[in-house]
Amino acid sequence: MAKPPRNPASGILFIDKPQGITSHGVIARARASVGTRKIGHAGTLDPMATGLLVLGANNATRLLTYLVGLDKQYTATIRLGASSNTDDADGEISEPADAAAIAAITDDAIAAAVAQFTGAIMQRPSSVSAIKVDGRRAYTLVRSGEEVVLAERAVTVSAFDVLEIERGEFIDIKVRVDCTSGTYIRALARDVGQVLAIGGHLTVLRRTRVGPFSVETASTLDDDLEQKLVAPAKVAGTLFATVELTDQECFELSRGQQVPLGPVGTGPQAVVNAAGRLVGLAEVVDGRTRILSNFPADAIPASEPTVSHGAKLDGAASSETAAAAEDGAPNDG
Repeated sequence: MAKPPRNPASGILFIDKPQGITSHGVIARARASVGTRKIGHAGTLDPMATGLLVLGANNATRLLTYLVGLDKQYTATIRLGASSNTDDADGEISEPADAAAIAAITDDAIAAAVAQFTGAIMQRPSSVSAIKVDGRRAYTLVRSGEEVVLAERAVTVSAFDVLEIERGEFIDIKVRVDCTSGTYIRALARDVGQVLAIGGHLTVLRRTRVGPFSVETASTLDDDLEQKLVAPAKVAGTLFATVELTDQECFELSRGQQVPLGPVGTGPQAVVNAAGRLVGLAEVVDGRTRILSNFPADAIPASEPTVSHGAKLDGAASSETAAAAEDGAPNDG
């Protein structure tokens, strides 16, 4: 029988991931700090990248499904003048382009190239990615020596702003990108370099925002993450309209019974009880209330004395890993 977690508290963690550690390394640190193995993520970052990593603990992993697809913002540095087999600085860097060709690239040419990849575009993801090809990760195939060319996919880059241009042996352009989930920033660097015919790859990447959540308020791995858990109700209330029901109404809703949510608008609604605990997400379809997900009350470790946590809704505890973003969503986008 699995050992119960030391800390069954559910919550969302917003972590400012440092450079040089994998996202799963961050998860391992979070498990130890929070006191549970039930930690999931809403999208990974490559070891080279820093910035906002969103994790869920215990029952809050159910909320990650609604965080995975949120738009994201990044700051990055694109190096023009050389390409990489991974489209970033962690790969094998090609020989530099001709110095005269690099020097001939004007600021206007850079702006024109960036403009080509702004808006709704078709993007070919980087071959060294977590996307599956015939059931295997693309990066696994590449590392085994196979050539992988992934199919293009539709993404939207709502903003692709050049912040600074530094010239030397190479041209380093610092950019800010607002994009839909599934956009590869590495691929943008590669494609801009190809348009300019001198090659390009990513050297710096920082995720600064996921949906409405900013890295500026994120915790670090040196913090006591058990104390940094954000209540699921607060996170859900940031994303959706909130409706408060009585404990009896919450119980009935969890059993699939019809409970009026009121004219709060369309789409998912965060349902909380009188104590302010998130008990579920629901929506109204054709005049009928439909539960999207239950959020059971946190379990109480058997070794601790019983205390009141409110009525428990039905539904099994969340799995150890939540809906991961590795399968189809980017490691850097």
